[in-house]
Amino acid sequence: MMKKVLAGLGIFSLLVLGACGQGESATENGNDDVKTVGALQFVEHESLDDSYKGFVRGLEEEGFVDGDTVNIDYHNAQGSQDNLKSISEKLVKSEPDLLLGVTTVAGQSLLTATTDIPIVVTCVTDLQEAKLVKSYDEPGGNVTGTTNMSPVAKQIKLLLSIVPNAKKVGIMYNSGEINSKIQADLAVEALEKAGVEPVIRTVTSTNDVQQVSQTVADEVDGIYLPTDNTFASAKTLVGDVMKEKKVPLVAGAINDAKEAGIATIGINYEELGAQTGRMAAKILRGEATPAEMPVEESENLEFFVNEEMCEALGIDPASIKNPEE
Repeated sequence: MMKKVLAGLGIFSLLVLGACGQGESATENGNDDVKTVGALQFVEHESLDDSYKGFVRGLEEEGFVDGDTVNIDYHNAQGSQDNLKSISEKLVKSEPDLLLGVTTVAGQSLLTATTDIPIVVTCVTDLQEAKLVKSYDEPGGNVTGTTNMSPVAKQIKLLLSIVPNAKKVGIMYNSGEINSKIQADLAVEALEKAGVEPVIRTVTSTNDVQQVSQTVADEVDGIYLPTDNTFASAKTLVGDVMKEKKVPLVAGAINDAKEAGIATIGINYEELGAQTGRMAAKILRGEATPAEMPVEESENLEFFVNEEMCEALGIDPASIKNPEE
């Protein structure tokens, strides 16, 4: 937009300069206008917040700066299915250039609202199982993105290295979250292969988390917690129970391990979000479409040990090693 001229500058010169400036911006970003992105996050917790933060950074790295070369309309459904539906419809009605869904249910809600507007998703464990894409290599529709599938087998291996004589290991998750069920099934497979009995307990809301955590902790030698939005929202409660019961827990996400767990090998969610942002930039520039853009996995994993939890459980943090190294 033109600014008022300084004394001594001619209007014609200003118009020329303004046009050149706009031309440079368009060239740098591959756009001739400001793009719009509608973003929908299911619930507020650290991993999802980090993912969205990373998404914004990833776009910025590609020249799409929020409030300048792109406008992002961000909404949080606060864990409500009703909010998901109404926000999705509102975002689609605004006809953005691209939509972002943070979590499986957010992506599914957006896809229900439109099969035309490009959608990228992140923090989705299995895009194909969730019917967001036809396949990872060839999504085939208007959705693509990044999966946050945890390295479950490696995490179970880590847990069993911490409690090598474990007979029973608990698995806790929300039975309504398909992403959690997928990881839980993989954990059961890894435990049974190692000759350890899995003890599965599920919840339907955060109201059940503390009681279920206490019950499971009394039954097992260690606990595995997949990436689960319900437990992530109440991870401090879980951590308090683990400290009280002296039970080691390995979490699917690093942010959950920081509060509730003793260690993990997990995804850096901000980096996963940035990876998703870079994918979105290619779509905004017209370099690719979701139908032909393969789903991507995390480009890096991190090993984390919670020293505070180690102290509470009487375990030497130096004794916890990455079994993959």
